[in-house]
Amino acid sequence: MSVLNGKKILLGVSGGIAAYKTASLVRLFIKAGAHVQVIMTPASKDFVTPLTLATLSKNPVYSTFYDTNDSVTSEAQHATAEGVWNNHVELALWADLMLIAPATANTLSKMASGTCDNLLLATYLSAKCPVYFAPAMDLDMYKHPSTIANFKALHEFGNTIIPAGSGELASGLSGEGRMAEPENIVALIEADITNKLPLRGKKILVTAGPTYEAIDPVRFIGNHSSGKMGYDIALCAAQLGASVVLVSGPSHCKVNHSGIQLVAVVAAQEMYEACHTYYSQVDVAIAAAAVADYKPKTVASQKIKKSDAEFSIELEKTKDILASLGAAKKNQFLIGFALETENEIENAKLKIQKKNLDLIVLNSLQDEGAGFRKETNKVTFIDKNFNIEPMELKSKEASSEDNKKLVELYKIATEKFIDIDNQYNNSNLEHKRRIVGSIFGKNLQFENKKVRTANLNPILNEIASINKGLRDKTKKDLTKKIVKSSMVTAAGFEPATLRAEI
Repeated sequence: MSVLNGKKILLGVSGGIAAYKTASLVRLFIKAGAHVQVIMTPASKDFVTPLTLATLSKNPVYSTFYDTNDSVTSEAQHATAEGVWNNHVELALWADLMLIAPATANTLSKMASGTCDNLLLATYLSAKCPVYFAPAMDLDMYKHPSTIANFKALHEFGNTIIPAGSGELASGLSGEGRMAEPENIVALIEADITNKLPLRGKKILVTAGPTYEAIDPVRFIGNHSSGKMGYDIALCAAQLGASVVLVSGPSHCKVNHSGIQLVAVVAAQEMYEACHTYYSQVDVAIAAAAVADYKPKTVASQKIKKSDAEFSIELEKTKDILASLGAAKKNQFLIGFALETENEIENAKLKIQKKNLDLIVLNSLQDEGAGFRKETNKVTFIDKNFNIEPMELKSKEASSEDNKKLVELYKIATEKFIDIDNQYNNSNLEHKRRIVGSIFGKNLQFENKKVRTANLNPILNEIASINKGLRDKTKKDLTKKIVKSSMVTAAGFEPATLRAEI
């Protein structure tokens, strides 16, 4: 699945011969799963028809600030109530990204200077999204100092250039200035988006669905979990750049994303083994599966015949996957789910402590619209410090977005901790207290006139691992600086502390 899937793309077309390529460009965006809206300058319509681009994009094409009926021709009539205003601000706010291709020398000059004499330029000036532009002009125009100055100005504005290629030009000359081919434009944008994704480089384990515990070759013990929440979480994480291992019990849910590795299992034991196979390799584990707590002690080799009026099955406990992950936790950020019917908050807090979780997502069957086989869910986030954040009833896709934000915050927090010594030294007393509080997982303890703690923040444990790797790589090169953080040493009013170097 392309990173452009579901993206809203605003394509601006200016008046150059390369405008004919925009038909292929629109088609490629649509094929990638994007939604495309085209804005044309009046001059561009001499090179490619609005009808062509409207047909390919499946959206109307805009080129003026207002639309009129075909019978309306005079400028006086254009200003009447028969005209329909094309709101450039709404168009700009709609877009996830904007591409101007071809970007002629004239249009580039206006973009750089802030000239606003057509709908495309007005929309560009209103855009809050990333803007890409693909220049297209003759060789001498492309190399002219004014054009180069415009490239520099647009780069400073935060726009991204898609460099022109070399080849035969419309003038008959050969050289730079030829608009990049549509396939290359799409590939460059995809690569740029991918490189900027917040979870790029992170590996996440997600469990989903029920487990089926066999009674005989035909029957099983299971539950009503559909797996939808876990699948949505996996997809959201992958769309943010993470490499996802999705361990799923039997589910009708489907997922199609190159960043997701699906590991299909059936029983709790299989899920246990799969989770522990990948757990040591991941940064975050999200246990959204509804794993059976019990399984038949003995599984019949043949179908059990319906003969007696009564039938009983002796059950035994399955392995607690989440607890085992908590026990094996080193640098991982571990998120569990809890489905409760009574004393929800207290039971969830106990689960956090018992299973060594960093966060729990609480579901309640008491809430209307929440639970199994529902398109919506209502969850409450509780972290290991028992901070509680209830969420409103929303779709499971939206709930997965909330989980995605938590994982993003984990990444940001990790990066912030890397420079924690500078943050501490440059902070006021209140901020220093907050930093110290975030470092330690439990309250500080005094021992032999020194401050001790049994548990560090899991993010710091990850940084320790990073720094160990840096030391291993640079221990033979004493001149190379190693980026590291360390706990703050005693100074002034602060009590004497153990220096816990990480």
